[in-house]
Amino acid sequence: MELFLTVLALLAVIGVSDVLHRFLPFVPVPLIQIGLGACAVLLPMGLHVELEPELFFVLFIAPLLFNDGKRTPREDLWNLRAPILLLALGLVFATVLIGGYVIHWMIPSLSLPSSFALAAILSPTDAVAVGALAKRIHLPKRILRLLEGESLMNDASGLVAFKFAIAAAVTGEFSLPKAAGSFLLIAAGGLLVGAVLGYLLIQLGFLIRKLGMEDVTTHMLLQLLTPFIIFLVSEHLGLSGILAVVAGGVIHAIERDRTASPHFKLQVVSASTWSVVIFVLNGLVFVILGATIPEAMHTIFEDKSINNGLVLGYVAVITLLLIGIRLVWLLVFSKESAIKPLLVTAISGVRGAITLVGALSIPLVMNDGTPYPQRDLIIFLAAGVILFSLVLASVLLPLLTRGEREEQPEEEAELSLKEHMINASLNLLRGKGVEGQADRGAAAAFLRHVDRVQQHQGQWSDPGLRRLETELRMIGVRAEREELGRLAQNGVVTADLASRFGELLDRMEALLAGRLNVPLQQSWTEMRRLMSRLFAETGQTGGEVSTAECISIMDARLLMAEAGMKAIEQARNKRNDRAAQVVIAHYELLIARLKQAKPGDAADEDGINVDLQMKAVQEQRNYVEQLVESGEINRRLAVRLRRFVNELETAILED
Repeated sequence: MELFLTVLALLAVIGVSDVLHRFLPFVPVPLIQIGLGACAVLLPMGLHVELEPELFFVLFIAPLLFNDGKRTPREDLWNLRAPILLLALGLVFATVLIGGYVIHWMIPSLSLPSSFALAAILSPTDAVAVGALAKRIHLPKRILRLLEGESLMNDASGLVAFKFAIAAAVTGEFSLPKAAGSFLLIAAGGLLVGAVLGYLLIQLGFLIRKLGMEDVTTHMLLQLLTPFIIFLVSEHLGLSGILAVVAGGVIHAIERDRTASPHFKLQVVSASTWSVVIFVLNGLVFVILGATIPEAMHTIFEDKSINNGLVLGYVAVITLLLIGIRLVWLLVFSKESAIKPLLVTAISGVRGAITLVGALSIPLVMNDGTPYPQRDLIIFLAAGVILFSLVLASVLLPLLTRGEREEQPEEEAELSLKEHMINASLNLLRGKGVEGQADRGAAAAFLRHVDRVQQHQGQWSDPGLRRLETELRMIGVRAEREELGRLAQNGVVTADLASRFGELLDRMEALLAGRLNVPLQQSWTEMRRLMSRLFAETGQTGGEVSTAECISIMDARLLMAEAGMKAIEQARNKRNDRAAQVVIAHYELLIARLKQAKPGDAADEDGINVDLQMKAVQEQRNYVEQLVESGEINRRLAVRLRRFVNELETAILED
């Protein structure tokens, strides 16, 4: 029960961090999560998080790096292969060698092997931390791809160097040829095994599909298990599980691009599921990191033999030393002549989860049974460098990258983003549908709705008139609901049809309430919907009405539309006359279309089209949220983009 409550508390902290970031957008989410994790431990009845390094690697690092391997552009990585390898291999070993000697000189109480071990575990940059920073700080594309490629590859070299340094510290033995050969075997073997396992698991999915098992849940479960299978098998063989899951992710991305069209539903579910999984795991990494810092600080600060101010100075010096080594390395080997991009790349090399987990994996005792010397100090220095590197990057990078891109006027930015959203939706509808004809129909219908919404928005430059129109449309929707209830009560529409119409009216009323910024109204709408369904289910006594006795879908919609227009006419007055004209004209057009329609017009294809269009609308809504989270747009522009998406959804539902 205690473990369950701890997990719930950690998830709650992640949710709180996301809310706080909305109010403090200038503070990166990782720093907020680290702070909340530390606070959660320091509370009187605070969390107690015990971190098992092996479990951490499997549970967090494997799926996160697998996802990074899937989404990182392969062409960019290949074009940057030379600088990536120079950073992921050459810089790591230079950091271990130079950093180890400097740390030993600065802290003589740390043995030389332990100093090398600390430098080794500090050498890998963190892919998760780099990605989290990039969402807030607008790094140039080339630098971002370089950092992503480096962080995907340098974990193996850093961990292998750390492993041999710890072995030398514990046993007193070290062999450079053996270490070099072991590294090549572990890295190359990990990449090979990861690629092979990734390919075999993809073929397993194809085999399951050939057997007639098209269930999306089964295939999604196989995807989620893939990084864990690859990591565990590779580690069991003594190879790099980290590089293996990266290779597996790349293979999955290649296969996804090669066979993109046939499995649209699985791709939608996969994208949604992985977004949730990655969001939670990213958050947990930094919350747990924050939860470990207080204990490490307490152990060191309580040690009378260690000067607190001096040990904090060690953290600052080591962090600056790591940045300095990176900068010199880049100056020597980079073709870039300008100092600013090199400085940005050097400061962007933040440390994260790999460093923390590696430090915590230091053995408690030596071979002779004595406690490992200065273990707590090493852990504190590692945690301190992680935190200091994040803070330093968060402060300096916005200053260095300011002015990298020209700011568009807000109106131009809004038009540009809308155009991007519309084109992306049209591409999705044309290439991801069930059948070719349905794809074209959905895209054409979607474009008609876009034109209608844009024309409608152009009419209302006055927010007051927009609000009056929305209030009248709410009156119309409520009148339609009342008419629907009368038809259902009299038994002239089936319960299934009444339920389907009711869901559409619920969604439209919620969208309109959101446009009016009335959250209480929206909550009341949802509550009333649930209560009405509860009483409808418990109060049914007459059974299902036969289809022959019921009116058609279009006849029911016609009666509802006429009731809505009548309610608008009754609510019309001098204050809202202009808005009422627009709403009444909309109802008149709808009624005319319904009267002209034939019974066969409501085909299944329309249902497919609407389903695809709603998926496209949801993609637009997700895109706006990503822009907000990454700091690309301000909240005022986000409100206007959300309003456009909501009106588009309302237009689709009305149709």
